Amino acid sequence: MKKIVTVLFIFIAASAFPQKIDDVFKTMPNSILPGLSDGNRTMLLVDTGKTVIPYSLGEIEKLAYAPDFLKIKTSGIGSTQLKLLPLINDTQIICVIRTVCGKACDSNIRFYSIDWKELEAKTLLSHISAASFFDSSKKDSENYKFALSLPDIYPVSAEFENGSNALTLKLDLEGYLSDEQLAEVKPFIKSETITLNWNNISFR
Repeated sequence: MKKIVTVLFIFIAASAFPQKIDDVFKTMPNSILPGLSDGNRTMLLVDTGKTVIPYSLGEIEKLAYAPDFLKIKTSGIGSTQLKLLPLINDTQIICVIRTVCGKACDSNIRFYSIDWKELEAKTLLSHISAASFFDSSKKDSENYKFALSLPDIYPVSAEFENGSNALTLKLDLEGYLSDEQLAEVKPFIKSETITLNWNNISFR
């Protein structure tokens, strides 16, 4: 019941008219991309030939663009994706994914209404833990819990492949763990990727 109420609240909060990614990018809070001026935003959207735009904190590069999707490179190790997701009754919400790649790539996923009020993520996307990628049929194995606890963090990157509504999550352990740790963990990993589909209410 709580989830239904939350979704209904989103419907009320969202605009009744379908938005384009240009509209939400122009009104995006500065906290998401600090230092990006209104002029830079406009240039990034309208300039189809030159995709690299200088701004106060360096350069940003437009990597992918569609009416409901924008992916930009924000630094040598960072990227940001903005995706408009449809809800029932022709309303929408915004999903923002910020990814940083050091030894491994790790993503932060947040959701907003069209007027950029943050929404409760857990009603839209179930918590993704390391166990989500592990083979639960092996959980009684002697080394299962040990393998699961080896890293101090399990980096997971998220990507809207080709700008679609399907969200691909990848467990990124290569380069983060030692060869010995990888040898302990890999036998218990069922799949390094999980694809979740948007059903106009949540990712499943």
